[in-house]
Amino acid sequence: MVSVCVEGVPRVEVVAMALGRRRSSHQGELFVTSADLPQPPGHAFYDRLNALLAEAGFDRFVEDLCRPHYADEVGRPSVPPGTYFRMLFVGYFEGIDSQRGIAWRCADSLSLRAFLAIPPTEATPDHSSLTKIRKRLPEVIHERVFAHVLAIAHEKRLLKGKTVGVDSTTLEANAAMRAIVRKDTGEDYKAYLKRLAQEAGIENPTDEDLRRFDRKRKKKAANEEWQSATDADSRIAKMKDGRTHLAYTAEHAVDLDSGLVLAAAVHPADQGDAATLVDSLLRTQVNLVRAGLEVEEAVADKGYHKAETLAECAEWGVRTYIPEPKRKKRTWADKPDPWRVATVANRRRVQGARGKRLQKKRSELVERSFAHVCETGGGRRTWLRGRANVSKRYLVQVAAFNLGVVMRSLFGVGKPRVLQGAGGIVFALVLGRSGTAHLVNTSGPATGHVKKLVQLPWPMQTSKCVSVWAEAKLLRKKL
Repeated sequence: MVSVCVEGVPRVEVVAMALGRRRSSHQGELFVTSADLPQPPGHAFYDRLNALLAEAGFDRFVEDLCRPHYADEVGRPSVPPGTYFRMLFVGYFEGIDSQRGIAWRCADSLSLRAFLAIPPTEATPDHSSLTKIRKRLPEVIHERVFAHVLAIAHEKRLLKGKTVGVDSTTLEANAAMRAIVRKDTGEDYKAYLKRLAQEAGIENPTDEDLRRFDRKRKKKAANEEWQSATDADSRIAKMKDGRTHLAYTAEHAVDLDSGLVLAAAVHPADQGDAATLVDSLLRTQVNLVRAGLEVEEAVADKGYHKAETLAECAEWGVRTYIPEPKRKKRTWADKPDPWRVATVANRRRVQGARGKRLQKKRSELVERSFAHVCETGGGRRTWLRGRANVSKRYLVQVAAFNLGVVMRSLFGVGKPRVLQGAGGIVFALVLGRSGTAHLVNTSGPATGHVKKLVQLPWPMQTSKCVSVWAEAKLLRKKL
């Protein structure tokens, strides 16, 4: 210990310390006890999510659900189904789209090992294990897990289900346009283009000749004539950025009161929106039956407008708020009368003040769910093939989104990355590992702001109190 004294400055005692150097090589330990292994420090978000799932009996539920698909006595024990679904949850919360990335992230993180209940002495499941489990479990199992998460939200009194907003988005398939083939002849696109060029009088067309010839053609590849050689379920579609790609369509039915996704489905990309609206409402109603709730209103954009669909919704007692696209004056002479009645009633509701308000709310909440699941959640580009496989993974991703909504309502945080930066300061100072708010011994001007944060209502309602993030920024400045 060295004493330093400067005139006018109090004496400061400094502990002498030698410089540490990185070792170029390290000899492996012969024997290592489990007590000597590094222990996970814990993660505020995943610890609370673990407690939420444990309270709902998630692992026991999925084990009972999946038991018919495993042998009773024969064979070695497999990866627990709860671990499989939790790893897919991690994929959403960490924004990882591939199974290899999920497996690597879980193996690398001690906190995620604790979330999966895998000690440091055991290996985490490989990406191939996730594939085998997905193939073993049918799509209906994933739907039941999705519904179980909704039951958790209902238990926390978040589920309403009265007014539902419906919309769709495109998912890029794991297939390339250059791999499409003709349904009738089996030719790939280049061979087909070369044949057309030769028929047009170009005897030995070069690649440049083929590109020039293709640009001049009016009719391009259509789903009626072409299909993918690697993923037959995918369809040719235009993405949001204007590119033409093989894709699927994902559809959400969102509770406009809570922001929860009540139903999610993956459809072929060439299927019209109006053809899937009824299916989404049916899925929503099935998921709400267990909660004793019922859909009363459906809000969608003009792509879902179809007289037949409106009439079917009206027959079930569902009021629709779907804008009518601009078209020529319609005649109803050759149409059933319920179609006309439903269309006129829908038009009147859309033009009202409530209809305009619901459209704005639908646009906000449904697009937000797509942004979380597809963009930050890693769901926009799928690395799986086949509609069933894509649907299985997507259902779990949307279930994870709903868990994030529940976590945000209960604890103020819906994703682990929110704990970075200013949000991390709040949770480090205000929230303990137990999940209870407590004061931290902090001296100086920051103490008052900490007290103010503690006194905020929990869960935090941004419209009724000061934003936690604004408080966090102020606290960071004071510190």
